[in-house]
Amino acid sequence: MERAPISGGGYRSPWAVKKVAKRFANQEHQDFSKRLLEEADILKKLEHPNIIGFRTLTKAVDGTWCLAMEKAENCLMDLIEQRLDSRAGPFPPHQIKCVGIDIARALEYLHTEKLLMHGDMKSGNILIFGDFKVAKLCDFGVAMALKEANGQAKPDQFYIGTQAWSAPEVIDMDGSFENDEAVITCKADIFSYGLTIWEMLSLCVPHADLLQDEEEDEEDDEKSYGSDCPDLAYQEALGTRPPLPDLPEVPDYSTAIAVFIATTEYDPEKRPLASEVMNIWNLSN
Repeated sequence: MERAPISGGGYRSPWAVKKVAKRFANQEHQDFSKRLLEEADILKKLEHPNIIGFRTLTKAVDGTWCLAMEKAENCLMDLIEQRLDSRAGPFPPHQIKCVGIDIARALEYLHTEKLLMHGDMKSGNILIFGDFKVAKLCDFGVAMALKEANGQAKPDQFYIGTQAWSAPEVIDMDGSFENDEAVITCKADIFSYGLTIWEMLSLCVPHADLLQDEEEDEEDDEKSYGSDCPDLAYQEALGTRPPLPDLPEVPDYSTAIAVFIATTEYDPEKRPLASEVMNIWNLSN
């Protein structure tokens, strides 16, 4: 949203606005408005250089809620798609490090000071300012409260997330989010963070290579009627560490690889805390 200049001609920065679509603003879809209001309540309590800034919460002319936030130039997911389309290969190590350190700082702040876990870490929820000058975390609509710093999520909360980026402890064997016995901690964010680093190396959504397109599905139906679901391999891969792509020897991706391996351990106890992730990055030049 472009804002009108202040009196005297002074410039005012544009805002990004998240709005509930009018068709979802009725009684039947109250959850959408409720989630936006909850996100606004969380965001206005956060103040960190690597978390998107809250601006205001207001109602539009049509009566739907609007959450106004600081505007960024790019979303990391869009930049990944652009790089894939241009066949540019993995992001340079210094850009991966920028995102890695900045988002680890944001997670440490959430996990220790605010007793929150983000709950939906992925490239689509990371905003990039300038030429990777700063990375900021956004979209707190499914954040979860923690019992204590770097601890477990409070009971009576439901982990939503996005399947492809989700940790094994929040996915059951069928790839759904219904594992009632799972103990959810801030380490679920760390696993998703690791897959976000992997995205910048592979330029791919985690495990998407195991999905078949519609044309392939039709061919498979003709060749093997009654066979297992063609996406079974994808479902089974959810919550696992995807293989590393082929990377050039130069420049050096060893630190990014080390972070990816450490953060995507199957056992949450073996994954580093956000502060420890920063230490790994800071050991590199």
